[in-house]
Amino acid sequence: MIGRLRGTLAEKQPPHLIIDVNGVGYELEVPMTTLYRLPKVGEPVTVHTHLVVREDAHLLYGFAEKRERELFRELIRLNGVGPKLALALMSGLEVDELVRCVQAQDATVLVRVPGVGKKTAERLLVELKDRFKAWETSPAMFTLVSDGPLPAASESSAEADAVSALVSLGYKPQEASKAIAAIKDKAGLSSEELIRRSLKGMIAK
Repeated sequence: MIGRLRGTLAEKQPPHLIIDVNGVGYELEVPMTTLYRLPKVGEPVTVHTHLVVREDAHLLYGFAEKRERELFRELIRLNGVGPKLALALMSGLEVDELVRCVQAQDATVLVRVPGVGKKTAERLLVELKDRFKAWETSPAMFTLVSDGPLPAASESSAEADAVSALVSLGYKPQEASKAIAAIKDKAGLSSEELIRRSLKGMIAK
């Protein structure tokens, strides 16, 4: 089991990364909450990982914090929740928001995440309620996402990367493009910031 990687961020194509560890490039996928806090390409990075072994592939998922990885593991233990849906939930909702939804048994926000219908949302809330009881008293659970400044990027490439990332989360291409286009004053914003703002806009409708 690969539990952690420490190396150089070689490539960043949201939501996919390649981390160079002593000359070996590890390809992994991350939730947007982790993507927002990654350094620039070429800089050192450390991520906590979870390896999913399938008959046709070994898939590696990365997280900035151990608690993000723990949440991912809790989600994929649920019936009908695979890694893709777990990443979509973690990308569309900050961890504290997801915890509050579970505490309040409020499905209205969850159904805005691609792949989550009303029945699925209600079932997830019931199954997560007991699992989250131990998390509710932990302050660290509510401090996973940084709102610090993000580096600027080429506008055209940043927007294309942002649309691609939203599509990978399950949004339709036209929905992704529309969400990016709706962002005001987006000139010079990084793909990470475009993704953050577009997700916030779609989930908070």
